[in-house]
This record gives sequence, C-alpha cells and structure tokens, in this order.
Amino acid sequence: MVREKVTVSTRTLQWKCVESRVDNKRLCYGRFILSPLIKGQADTIGIAMRRALLGEIEGTCITRAKSEKIPHEYSTIVGIQESNLRPFICARGPGYVTAQDIISPPSVEIVDNTQHIARLTEPIDLCIGLQIERNRGYRYSIKRPNNFQDGSYPIDAVFMPVRNANHSIHSYGNGNERQEILFLEIWTNGSLTPKEALHEASRNLIDLFIPFLHAEEETLHLEYNRHKGTLPPLTFHDRLAKLRKNKKEIELKYIFIDQLELPPRIYNCLKRCNLHTLLDLLNKSQKDLMKIEDFRIEDVKQLLGILEKHFTID
Repeated sequence: MVREKVTVSTRTLQWKCVESRVDNKRLCYGRFILSPLIKGQADTIGIAMRRALLGEIEGTCITRAKSEKIPHEYSTIVGIQESNLRPFICARGPGYVTAQDIISPPSVEIVDNTQHIARLTEPIDLCIGLQIERNRGYRYSIKRPNNFQDGSYPIDAVFMPVRNANHSIHSYGNGNERQEILFLEIWTNGSLTPKEALHEASRNLIDLFIPFLHAEEETLHLEYNRHKGTLPPLTFHDRLAKLRKNKKEIELKYIFIDQLELPPRIYNCLKRCNLHTLLDLLNKSQKDLMKIEDFRIEDVKQLLGILEKHFTID
C-alpha cells in the first residue's frame, strides 16, 4: 500500500464586495468575489452557494386572506377597479390603496409602502384579515373545500428573499499553477441586502456540514459539584469585553464559532444553546455559560485560551 504525502495549502481565501446598488425598494443587487481557489473549487462553492441562497434562506409572506364580504379569491368586489383582486388591506374609498394602508404588528416591517394594491371607485370599507408566515422556498395554495370553511382562502406564497443568484468563474495562471476567482451575483427583494443574504446562506451551509466535522457528542454526565473550580483572576466576561472594544459589533456578528476550532464537546454545548457567533458568546456571562449542561470551569478556561490565540484580548 502506497501512502501519499498530503500537502496542506497555506493560501488565505479572501472575499470582497465589488459592486452594490439599490435599484428600488424591492430590488437590491450585489456582486462578490472569492479567491484564490484551485481549479474546480469555484464551481463547487458557486453551485452550493446558489442553491443555499435560493432555497435555504427564510422569508416572510402573506399566506391567507379573510373577509366576510369576499366568498372566494376570484370574487369581483363592487367599488374596486381591479376585478380579481387578492386583497391584503384595510382601507376606505374612494381613492388609491397602497401597502401603507396595511395594519401590521410592530414586529413586521413593510419593505415598500408605496406598492400599489387597488383603486377604490366608491365610498366603501375594505377590511381584509391577513395571515403571515415565515418559511423557505415557494408554496402553492392548495384549493381544498375545507380551506374556505372559516371564510379565508390560501394564497400562493413566495418566501424566498433572494430573487436570483448567479455564479461565474475567471481562471488565470498556467499549467499546474492555474487558479480561479469565483464571482457571485445576488438580487434580493429588499427585505435583506445581498451581503446579509450571502452571510445567512453561508451560515446555513456551515450548519449542514458541521455533523461531518465533529465526532459524536460525548454522553458522559458529570455531577454538578465537579463543575466547580477556581475562577480565573479576571472573569470570563471582563476579558471578552476587551475584545468588544477592539472589534466592531458587526464584525463580531459574522465571526462564527465554527471558525474557532473548538473541541467537539465545547462546540456542541454552545450550539445547543444557540450560540452561533462570537457576538452571541460575548452577550453571555461566565455564570450563564456555567448553567449549560456538561459545561465545566475547565471549558471556560480552554475557551478563553482559544480566543486569546485567535484574537488579542490581553
């Protein structure tokens, strides 16, 4: 059996936004590059990122509408110029109805308040109840009799905040030294920026691949008194507060704990508590971390050591 020596590449991959623009409130565009990549890697990453951008990012959409005056979605409503309107609104005519007339809870933000919905030609009251859901991809409304029993009807829902995504590859160099640059183009509907979409898609891909990177979670359960120990002279949270001073909060938001090369047990403990980024970690005190099941004082010290290795927090 011949065992080949594996050479580990030391090149540093870098990404950059080379173009960003807002065409209107419901259309944003961004163009990004990632390099240097060896031959074949750009296509691998580009295909995965495009699928993640289009299928793995959640969005919010209206999925049902309800009105006592409208028996079904194809009804013609007297006093409204549009014949087959799928209404989403509460308004009084006559006049133009826009998305600004939608009454929504504080947690819901309308991307474009100027979006035209209907024109009321008579002095009528139009009140439509809406159901909003957060999901992924596209969902057809299923026309079943029981869907209309409560006076509401389903609506085809496009949850995807990314309208389109393309990737292209530029190759350079000769022979075995040939390298590639990956270009990613992203169009979004305005509910998030192309840069935010790129980060969220990357994070979702990381979460999908993590099970392949770490060993099976340890099942050893230690008694609570074994979790106790001597605390460092300077507390965990105090020392990490220095890191917050050295880095902007937006940078901390995009540094994932997956990048810190944490031991599997520590990593799994943090993931179970939905601590995905360095900013999530900074928002927890040492006391909060010690409440995590199977998290010991030795883990706190080890975590500090790893952060000191990656960042200057002395």
